[in-house]
Amino acid sequence: MASPRTILLAGPTAGGKSALAMRLAQHFGGVIINADSMQVYRDLCILTARPSPQDAARVPHALYGFVDGAQAYSAGRYAGDAERAIAAAAEQGRVPIVAGGTGLYFKALLEGLAPIPVTPEEIRRHWRAEARRLGAALLYEVLRKRDPDTAARLQPTDPQRIVRALEVLDATGQSLIYWQRLPGRPILACEETLRLVLAPPRAEIRRRCEARVDAMMAAGALDEVRTLAARRLDSGLPIMRALGVRPLCAHLDGRLGREEAVAEAKAETRQYAKRQQTWLQSHMREWQWPKPQHMERILDDVVSFLRQAAGRRQWAAGDGG
Repeated sequence: MASPRTILLAGPTAGGKSALAMRLAQHFGGVIINADSMQVYRDLCILTARPSPQDAARVPHALYGFVDGAQAYSAGRYAGDAERAIAAAAEQGRVPIVAGGTGLYFKALLEGLAPIPVTPEEIRRHWRAEARRLGAALLYEVLRKRDPDTAARLQPTDPQRIVRALEVLDATGQSLIYWQRLPGRPILACEETLRLVLAPPRAEIRRRCEARVDAMMAAGALDEVRTLAARRLDSGLPIMRALGVRPLCAHLDGRLGREEAVAEAKAETRQYAKRQQTWLQSHMREWQWPKPQHMERILDDVVSFLRQAAGRRQWAAGDGG
């Protein structure tokens, strides 16, 4: 296991994770490790609410803005990168604080992922092109004929997952279901982590989502998207699905007015936060759900956890008497 004292901090977008992670890192000498699938991309700093340069100067951060938008970063790659970042923090005597809102990343750390081999880039390009040419419904029919069991688990309107299933089938000769049934390798043991979910009331989250989009627009999000659009990247790449990219690109193309684009970006953000909250409630019931206003209680919980972890290490080393 990478570290016996790792703090995991999950929650919906605009829920206050970054602020809490900063306070914990400053208080306990930690490294903040990203667990947000869009904050890995260097192309979008403002629109993905990456830590500011000032925050990065105050506290060490890892796995933020280090992937080019032309790449399709995967959960499998994240598992390896996060394992190394957690181990590096522990070696430095720092507390690893993994913070973000991508549930699959936390699943990769605590449960492991199906050991699906890496898909060659030429296969990826082929099926992304087919998705653009055929559309989701026809592509789904291709999958249904070749792999009916996997197709039965997917929605005909979900091109991303349909493409993934076809990629895996072509790259490995095996169904995606075959690989998903194989056990993964956890990076962390649950009992050696402090798992926190920061989830303010839904009405508060909605308010914060709207305020965040306004702040992003004021900070230059439109220029950031203009630069991204100028790269003419494949529309199927993950970065092109970042919150706000689609409506702001539509505004830049003259298909939406500025106010309408901002309104759609806010709606996307609210809907995404709602989906995150539903996922968290379904998959993270055993985590602690502290109230954001109870900061001192959170700090006490962390102190207790770190003391217990230190005690376990001493006992394992034969220093516990």
